[in-house]
Amino acid sequence: MHDAENQTGHRAVESLLNYETVKYFGNEALERTRFEKAQLDYEKAAVHNKVGLSVLNTGQGIIISLGLVGLMLLFALKIKEGIFTVGDLVLINVYLLQLYVPLNMLGFAYREIKRSLIEMAAMFGLFEALPDIKDDDDCAELVFRDGNVTFDRVSFSYGVGRDVLKDVSFDVPAGKKVALVGGSGSGKTTLSRLLFRFYDPLSGTVQIDGQNIKNVRQDSLRQMIGIVPQDTVLFNESIFYNIHYGNTKATKADVERAAKAAKIHDFILSLPEGYDTVVGERGVKLSGGEKQRVAIARTLLKKPKIFLFDEATSALDTHTEKALQENLNEISKGCTTLAIAHRLSTIVDAYKIIVLDKGRVVEEGSHHGLLKKKGYYAALWAKQSRKENEKS
Repeated sequence: MHDAENQTGHRAVESLLNYETVKYFGNEALERTRFEKAQLDYEKAAVHNKVGLSVLNTGQGIIISLGLVGLMLLFALKIKEGIFTVGDLVLINVYLLQLYVPLNMLGFAYREIKRSLIEMAAMFGLFEALPDIKDDDDCAELVFRDGNVTFDRVSFSYGVGRDVLKDVSFDVPAGKKVALVGGSGSGKTTLSRLLFRFYDPLSGTVQIDGQNIKNVRQDSLRQMIGIVPQDTVLFNESIFYNIHYGNTKATKADVERAAKAAKIHDFILSLPEGYDTVVGERGVKLSGGEKQRVAIARTLLKKPKIFLFDEATSALDTHTEKALQENLNEISKGCTTLAIAHRLSTIVDAYKIIVLDKGRVVEEGSHHGLLKKKGYYAALWAKQSRKENEKS
């Protein structure tokens, strides 16, 4: 019953969180059927549980009642024979009632104890679960010096037969902007996850200023890095809360400065409730571009030493993207920056461009240098330029 109850809650939450997808494909009936099936499983388990409890309580009641009636009859016969008195009958009756009333609660107590033990077992199971990525006892804080980032012969796989990165090596010099480009599934986002140490590489090392990030505390590592992810997720709170989340010690003036730098301050002021506007579940009340700018403001407020932009302006129109790109370049100037890009026009100014294909580094160099090679990057550039010309 406990498992079925959890499954029912999971079905409900999953359907509600993804309600847009459900409506896009007109699958309300399917979701209702899945939820009803989970509810039916819970109903069967609950009925079975109740029937068992009822049988137990009824059996106890019958046994206790028969025993009480039998003893009363026996005492009545003894009184008739003059062995016991009526006072003895009353006395034994009181004793039996004091004994039987607690015993009658035994079934209820057993059920509640059993259910509590099951829930406690699940809770202790969570306590015993070990995190995949754990700091060693001797881990020190990351000592930031210049901000040089190095991926040294890094290989990684999400599972057997799913190799994502294969012997990837490159440097992000301190204070420079390096871009990662390549087709979908080439391993660009995985590199960002390894940098944040959501995973550890199967082989090779990721280093910051010569320090293997496996040997430093995760909180000190992540404090140094600010990311604008491609898939922006916001809390169902106010815009102020979502920006302020980047640095909870920042003042309101700091939040507004970050919003101005992210080109969203004027939009926020145009809203009836301004910075107090609630964005809805996962930011549903904002457009894709607005959510992305809130995420950029949140990262700018954090003031990290290393910037990581994962297609940070993909949801913006061309005019806003150009203005914001200039702002980002100005803000991240002098900071180590790793930019993941699908739109190559946003990274032509990068100090170095790393080209990935099927988890390997296939090319490396500046924008103009890679175009002269007429290789993989030049083909990508020509393809995107042709598409942009066709649109215009």
